[in-house]
Amino acid sequence: MEVCKYKKKCGGCDYQGISYEEQLNKKQKYINKLLGKYGRIHNIVGMKNPYNYRHKVNAAFSFTRQGKIIAGTYKEGTHDVVDIPECQIEDLECKKIINDIKLMLKSFKIKTYDEDTGYGLLRHVMVRKSYYNKEIMVVLVLSSPILPSKNNFVKALRKNNPNISTVVINVNDKKTSMVLGERNIVIYGKGFIEDQLCGMTFRISPSSFYQVNPEQTEKIYYKAIEYAKPSMKKKMIDAYCGTGTIGLVMSKKAKEVIGIELNPDAIKDAVTNAKKNNSKNIKFYNEDATDFMLKLASKDERIDVVVMDPPRSGSTSEFIDAAAKLSPGRIVYVSCNPETLERDLSYFAKKNYKVKEMTPYDQFPFTKHIEVVSVLIKED
Repeated sequence: MEVCKYKKKCGGCDYQGISYEEQLNKKQKYINKLLGKYGRIHNIVGMKNPYNYRHKVNAAFSFTRQGKIIAGTYKEGTHDVVDIPECQIEDLECKKIINDIKLMLKSFKIKTYDEDTGYGLLRHVMVRKSYYNKEIMVVLVLSSPILPSKNNFVKALRKNNPNISTVVINVNDKKTSMVLGERNIVIYGKGFIEDQLCGMTFRISPSSFYQVNPEQTEKIYYKAIEYAKPSMKKKMIDAYCGTGTIGLVMSKKAKEVIGIELNPDAIKDAVTNAKKNNSKNIKFYNEDATDFMLKLASKDERIDVVVMDPPRSGSTSEFIDAAAKLSPGRIVYVSCNPETLERDLSYFAKKNYKVKEMTPYDQFPFTKHIEVVSVLIKED
C-alpha cells in the first residue's frame, strides 16, 4: 500500500500505511469492545475501493514567504495552510479543479487572502460533485463580492473541466474561522447541483449538508429502512432531519413522516426536496426536536417509529426522555460517533429500550471515524 507523501504535514488520515483489511479489523474490534454489551453487532461494512471517496473537497488558499500560491488543509491545531496537490481520499476530478484554479490565479491577478492583514480576495474553494449525475459545483469563497473578469475566469475554468455545471461566489468578509459566509452570488449555472440517493433526487446548494461519501451513505440508509420497518400503517418521525434525506427515503414506504430540524436553511432544502420527489406524506417542521416531541406526547399522539441522526455530539437526555414519552415501538439511531452513541444507549436502556442489533459502516476510510446504525426495541 502506497503511503501518502503528505501524511506528516497534513494529519487528516489516522490510518496511513495500514492495509484496508487491517483498518476494518481495527474498527471492528473497537466497536465490539465499546458497544458489545448492548446487543448484537454485525461485521463492519467497508468499501470495495476505499480511495478518492470524498465528493466534497475544501481547500484553503494562501501563499508562502516566497509568494508561491498554495492550497490545501490547515496543519493540525493551526491556521497554517499545508499545500496538498494530491490526496488519496478526495475525488480526483474535484482535486484537479482546485489545482487548476491555483494555476489560474496569477494570470487573472487574483490575490489569496491573508488572515493576518485581511488583504487579498480568495479565501477558500469548495468543490462538490454529485455521485450519480456527475454534476460539479464550484464555490469560490471571497472576501469581496467582486471577482475580476468573472466571465472569462469561468470560461477558462470550464474549458479544462466541462463537468462544472455551476459556479458560485460565497462572500465571507468577516474575520472568522468559518469557511462560508452568508451571501451567495451565482455567476454561472443554476447555483446548485442534484444527486440521487436510494432512487430519490436531492438538491445540493453551497451550504447544504450532504454526506461526502454517497456510496456508503446509500448502504446506511437502506439499513436504516430495514431496521425501521416502515409500512403504510406506520407514522414516523425523522429527528435531526437536516435536508430530509432519510425521512424522504422512508416516506416511500410509510403512512406519514414528520421531519424535525432546527436549522432553517436545511428545512428549506428539505421542503424543496420533497416537492422535487413529489413526496406528499412528509411534513417538515423548523423546531427543536425535543420540544416538538414533548408537544406531541402532551396531545397523546401515536408515533410508531423514531429515526434519529444526531451530530457528533450525540443526542441529549432531554431528547431521549421526550422520545420515550411518545413510546414508539422502535427507534433507529444513525450515529457518526460511537462514543456518544454508547452514552445514549446507556440512557435509552433506563427508558426500557433495548438494542436488537447494530451494523457499523466505514464511511471514512483511512480515518478513525465509524458510522453505526442501531435499532432499539421497546420492552414492556
